[in-house]
Amino acid sequence: MGRAKKAGLLRHAPTGPLSGTNAPGEGYALTLAQHECVSLHVPGVDHHDAVVGVALVAAKRASLAGRGPTIYDVRVALDVLGLRGDSAAPRAVFAGIAHSYVAQRRFVDAVTEDQLFPQS
Repeated sequence: MGRAKKAGLLRHAPTGPLSGTNAPGEGYALTLAQHECVSLHVPGVDHHDAVVGVALVAAKRASLAGRGPTIYDVRVALDVLGLRGDSAAPRAVFAGIAHSYVAQRRFVDAVTEDQLFPQS
């Protein structure tokens, strides 16, 4: 019998509304985002919501590449969300995403593959 496999390791991951794209080690993106965002301050945004948003976008980028998240995924997420340097990208709406799966799905689905993998 045994345990059920992790969703990121399934050959045929669940599809449909609100299912996302699974990857191995997605939780590690949150650890990386927490370390990278220690001094991050976004006016009017709860710090935990911002960190979760960064981690979600980083996990999406890693899953689209078919691998686990890296620090580079987190840095791309910070750039895409306009939270690092002098980025001209608009700041995303983070309110409450740390506590709502539906809000997280909407937030992540609003980020396109072209934004995550820009053509140089």
